[in-house]
Amino acid sequence: MRLTVLSGVTGAAVAALVVGVILERVPVLVSGGGVLVLLILLAALGGRRSGREAPPAARIALARIEDLRATGGETADVPVKFRLTVAPGPEDGRSAYRVKISQSINLVDIPAYRPGGVAVVEYRPDQPWDVRIVTRPTPEWSRRAEGAQIDSAPESTLVSDPDAVGGAWCLLGLVALLAGAALVVLVFRGELFTSDDPPAASKPPSSSASRTFSTSTTVSGPSSSLLTFGRMRATAMELETRVGTAYVTAITIEDHRMAVRGDSALPPAETVHLQSLPYELLPGLVREARTTLGVRDPESWRIDVTPGTGGGVGPRVRVTVSGTEGTARLDADATGRVTDRRAVGETG
Repeated sequence: MRLTVLSGVTGAAVAALVVGVILERVPVLVSGGGVLVLLILLAALGGRRSGREAPPAARIALARIEDLRATGGETADVPVKFRLTVAPGPEDGRSAYRVKISQSINLVDIPAYRPGGVAVVEYRPDQPWDVRIVTRPTPEWSRRAEGAQIDSAPESTLVSDPDAVGGAWCLLGLVALLAGAALVVLVFRGELFTSDDPPAASKPPSSSASRTFSTSTTVSGPSSSLLTFGRMRATAMELETRVGTAYVTAITIEDHRMAVRGDSALPPAETVHLQSLPYELLPGLVREARTTLGVRDPESWRIDVTPGTGGGVGPRVRVTVSGTEGTARLDADATGRVTDRRAVGETG
């Protein structure tokens, strides 16, 4: 019981010391440290006192062999378990008691020990369970053992080594240690586990939940026109890597330039996927617009791609050409199929 209490107090003191450091609470820190120092001093004084007191000398007595059982037999000394009734001397003022011991006996001497017989034993008055059979007693004790009659002590007098159940006491002490620490943490749980950050509701709302972006790139060098086969798709992949997403809201393509715009807050249905367009068909649409819409000497062209209007309609592709005669355009769907034409001079 004392060990359990000391374990609980120790756990609480250590926890108070740690909590005091974390919360920077000097009284808690001093209390935990003071209790720990006091426990250390008490342990030191107890150890010094026990060291000064010499244990009493072992004494000789007679014991009745209630039962014995050999537990091995491969060597000359055989382990034997005895159940004895020890009869202490009158100077101890103690009545006979029972004890269980295990001792190695030479194989030759085992016949001398039999149930109901009397043996000479050595025991410690302060630890009555610490009993050892004297295999070579003095002649005087041998004569006493031969003529002695010892009555069996009742089973209720059985004594045992408390260290034999030390594991259970250690477990109980550990539980008490943890319980003491948990109690201190529980007392200060409000301060330990409360965040200093303001609650999420008090934080000012973000100025914008979306991220708009735009970027462009210009191609140069031999065969730098985006009408070159494969050049549009390669440029689109480059822009996708730059903005970190394939979903955009607008794509503009000119002879040497491609640009994209987007808004990360929009759902995919309201955007255009950069890799879903038929880039390989777009140069053909440009040629068709330059040759069939009444612009005899086109000076520039441009492709604008925007999301569809919903209802399963894909992106809309518009090709615009300009020249001295004016501006003309044609519209196509995501497969490159022309859906509308506006030649020079036409309105609508």
